[in-house]
Amino acid sequence: MRRDELRQPLKRRSLGERMWSKRPSLLVLAYAFTITGFSAATHWAINQPLPFAGEPVVSAKIPAVEEITTASTEPAPEVAAADNGSGNIVSIEPVEDMPAEEQQPSNGKRYTIEEAVDQDIVQQEAAVVISARRPLTAAPVAGLFEPVDGGQLPKIGSRNLRPSQAYARPVSMNTVHSDSPKIAIILGGMGLSEELTLRAARDLPADISLAFAPYGNNLQKQVNKARKEGHEVLLQVPMEPIGFPATNPGPKTLLADSGTDENITALHWHMSRFAGYTAIVNYMGGRFLANEQAIRPVMTELKKRGVLFLEDGSMPLTAAAAVAKSTGTQARRAHMVIDVNPDAKSIAASLALLEAEAEANGFAIGTGSGLPETIDAVREWAKEAGERGVILIPASAAFKGKSG
Repeated sequence: MRRDELRQPLKRRSLGERMWSKRPSLLVLAYAFTITGFSAATHWAINQPLPFAGEPVVSAKIPAVEEITTASTEPAPEVAAADNGSGNIVSIEPVEDMPAEEQQPSNGKRYTIEEAVDQDIVQQEAAVVISARRPLTAAPVAGLFEPVDGGQLPKIGSRNLRPSQAYARPVSMNTVHSDSPKIAIILGGMGLSEELTLRAARDLPADISLAFAPYGNNLQKQVNKARKEGHEVLLQVPMEPIGFPATNPGPKTLLADSGTDENITALHWHMSRFAGYTAIVNYMGGRFLANEQAIRPVMTELKKRGVLFLEDGSMPLTAAAAVAKSTGTQARRAHMVIDVNPDAKSIAASLALLEAEAEANGFAIGTGSGLPETIDAVREWAKEAGERGVILIPASAAFKGKSG
């Protein structure tokens, strides 16, 4: 009995008063709410799906996939453009990592040639893989040739754009300045046999450069097929060998005893046979290249037209390097001819020596002929050279960075 009930008068209380007098205390209510909440929480937890219950779980924040862009995948800003009528565009892009002799003093920019490219791009996680056989721009490019009877001659375009730059196979400056051994291989005699030329263009890695003789048929068509397969192209110019005319390279050979006008006229005929080459490479020329007076006008003309000169390495002593230096013409000399003996074993041995040269000095240049044996040997060698850390580069890359 509650103590306050003793003070209440004797009368019957209402139902509400009786229920209020029997209300639970606050402590009892707290206990009741606690037990009810715990029971509800237990029931909810039991009925939740927990596939990793009892197993350790690690949470990690994975960033969104980002597409990688490089100098070869990111288009240059179209500050200025010109169409040569075949869908080829000349655009301007900044030059950052480029030899001083190739930069423009006025605004630090150069031209690059871009075109619509069909290439396989596969995105996996955060990597973009691009096919190495990237087609090169079809030649000729507007603004880079001078029409003449029977064809066109290369010329330096606006803003000092040289054909040796416009027609070159792109190579990153990281590759050019790399300490890895680098090898440039140029196979000549292309264009004389359309079947062998097409075979070389399709079977060989795109970084192998192809030198075309001036005497073939449908040369421009063959050159553009090779460039479509990604190959850089050079022009072979016949020069007087020792023993001429018993040993004759072909019509309009440059002769040591001919006058300057006669040799330049012959040179122009060869240079106008097709467009799209970055450099001239001699075909024979033991006597001509030893004559400084004969070769000087040729070097001057090549510099004037923005074309490089590559000596094929078949002769031990020539005046080419000295004359090129005195005229300011960009020139290089190949280290060896890889198919002096055109059989598989000899070519493989020569390629091994070329690789040793590249490992010792950073880079090496080899020349050869577009014979079936040479094409097969170079193709097989190239399959394993990359696994040994050798980097194949096009001919023009040998004129840049540490190589040049």
